[in-house]
Amino acid sequence: MIDMSETVELDRASDPQAVRGYALFDWGKSAFETSVTVAILPAWFAYLFLKANGLTTTIGSIEMTGDAVWSFSVTAAALLVALVSPSLGVIADRRRIKMWWLRNLTYLGAGATFMLALAPMFENSEWIWLMVFFVLANIGLNGAGVFYNALLPHMGTDDEMDRISNLAFAYGYLGGGLLLVVHLAMVMLLEGDWIIPFCMASSAVWWYGFALFTFKWVPEPPIENEMESLGIKDSAILAITEIRKTLGEVDKFRTLFIYMLAYFFFIDGINTVTALGGVFGSTVLGITTVDLIVTIVAIQFVAWPSALAFTILSNGGPVKGWLPGIGWYTIFTVKEGIGTKNALTASLVGWVILCFAALSFAPLEYSEHSEYQVQIEEVEGEWHYTPHANLEGTPIAVVEGGEEQIWAAESLLGLGIVQEDGDYSSSEAIYKWAGFDDEGEAVTINIGVVDQNAIEALLLSFDDTRFSISILDVGESVGVDHPTNLGDGTLDAIPETVRSNVWEPLGLTVGLQFLLLGCAMGTLLGGSQGLARSMFGQMVPETRSAEFFGFFGFFGKVAALLGPLIYGIMTVAFDSRVGIFSISIIIFIGTVLMRYVDVDAGRADAAAEDARNRGLA
Repeated sequence: MIDMSETVELDRASDPQAVRGYALFDWGKSAFETSVTVAILPAWFAYLFLKANGLTTTIGSIEMTGDAVWSFSVTAAALLVALVSPSLGVIADRRRIKMWWLRNLTYLGAGATFMLALAPMFENSEWIWLMVFFVLANIGLNGAGVFYNALLPHMGTDDEMDRISNLAFAYGYLGGGLLLVVHLAMVMLLEGDWIIPFCMASSAVWWYGFALFTFKWVPEPPIENEMESLGIKDSAILAITEIRKTLGEVDKFRTLFIYMLAYFFFIDGINTVTALGGVFGSTVLGITTVDLIVTIVAIQFVAWPSALAFTILSNGGPVKGWLPGIGWYTIFTVKEGIGTKNALTASLVGWVILCFAALSFAPLEYSEHSEYQVQIEEVEGEWHYTPHANLEGTPIAVVEGGEEQIWAAESLLGLGIVQEDGDYSSSEAIYKWAGFDDEGEAVTINIGVVDQNAIEALLLSFDDTRFSISILDVGESVGVDHPTNLGDGTLDAIPETVRSNVWEPLGLTVGLQFLLLGCAMGTLLGGSQGLARSMFGQMVPETRSAEFFGFFGFFGKVAALLGPLIYGIMTVAFDSRVGIFSISIIIFIGTVLMRYVDVDAGRADAAAEDARNRGLA
């Protein structure tokens, strides 16, 4: 067995330029992860799908909605990469091809992203074009990520791992955030069919352009006893043989495998929260699109300094600030850090607390006529209808023959409160809220003289919906499924109590509550992601880094399926707040398993394996 002093001797100190090159890859690829994947492309795809197909299309013999097609496509791409990553890693550990794979998969990812911009050239088939090239872009992104992560153990000593990993994530949050702000400003402030294609193309150029610094400054890691090039068949046989051997080496890498199990649980929970946070905010809390956009941007810019702060928490060092004309200066110095494991565990405890905190969020109850989604008042014997601004982009459920569509046709259409939505191709009429001009601004509509009984029936019809209505001097109704209507859910006592005692006295709207949640998420993301990768990198043999990071990627992708599945099951069985609670349990399990991870033992195991592979033992 090699002790820790010998382990350090096997490491190589970092090269500042190589570290910057490594971090710039994160800076570049984050444009795809934020602007393309999260903010812009899903909505564009949904619009083009509905424009071409209506609500559903048939693929094979299966009828699918647009979101189902999107979800299956992304999942298929991620799983494909996850399944082949360990095999590719085996070969990459035996030949000097890590950078070769990184370059070519980046070319694929960035090139496919650029091709997304050409979708308008294929009328009525735009959604197919987007789906195909988004899948290819994801294959490039996830595949490149395996080899990118595999470079980490070669970038510096184990003691430098936290700094390098968190620096890269900090670069990613900042780079992705800056371009996201530009893209969102363009989408919201400019007009023209060219804007979204431009966002796709510029994201590709951003990714590829900054990756060039990575290719130039990050060297190919050396390999002792490099094997000769093999054919596809022989390479596949070697890969499968070595993977079987690795899976049989649990005792040799006991600590690493315990950590991988812990990682499986906590990264599953974290990824579920980040992936479904927007859906939870929109459907459960009723936040607006603007609230969601502001929160997404806030997450990026909070996570950037947080990643650097967690490095200091882990390793100690100076905490810096910046002043114009002076530059960077030291605010204070943390003499001793708490270590990677403890810093990561602290962030995981924060995630568990965050999930519990999310249960308490709730929109404030309405107190003014103008706050209701549907506002109706009588003026000189005639009734006037005005929609709240948050109804723009909030459709009547787009399900042919569904309950909301039936309700819209029977209770709202005759009064002019809803109208047919021309964006949908359908055998039946699909309705949307009326009362918005071409710029999406709310306008008042004179609906004429309406019988008093019809007005009262309209008010009652809202009781079983997810919408709210106020008819001045007549009454108000908040639907049973409206975000402000609490009391029926298993855990609704929590948001009811907190709303009454905290949110309402402080006047914190649900948009501000969600922003607080986003800032907390950004803070914890800045620590958990970088430290999780760093801790794994410290316990991975340099001589087998690509293989083990292939497993790392596999665990991450498989885990990405479990959390949303559990959330969906618990939401259907109970409600969305119970779904969030279940995710906190998953993160908690991963946090508990961290107690059994001995980082020093894991480092020693990795050093011993490196020594054997280098002929030193």
